[in-house]
Amino acid sequence: MSKKVCFMLAHLDYTLDGLRSCLGLAVENMYSFAVVMKNQLPPLDDYNKENIDWIRDMEGDVFSTVPANCENEGLGSLTIEELGQKLREMDVIVPYGIMAE
Repeated sequence: MSKKVCFMLAHLDYTLDGLRSCLGLAVENMYSFAVVMKNQLPPLDDYNKENIDWIRDMEGDVFSTVPANCENEGLGSLTIEELGQKLREMDVIVPYGIMAE
């Protein structure tokens, strides 16, 4: 049975790597989602845009809590409240690249 996995990408330095990991789980027959939090992404190159498209093709999605990412990069929009609801639907939550301060 396929699991639902959500990658929470809070650190800008690890965001693109987290998207590749999200895609990797989608390829492994999991419903894989990613949420870019707190940081505005630099313009994405074709490689990373294609990765996002593949995640969507495999019934996952990529969201952001930052409106600029939604407008500039075509990511789905989520508020913090909506994120909380989405996390309740997940089997696994991965806080990817979150560094202790």
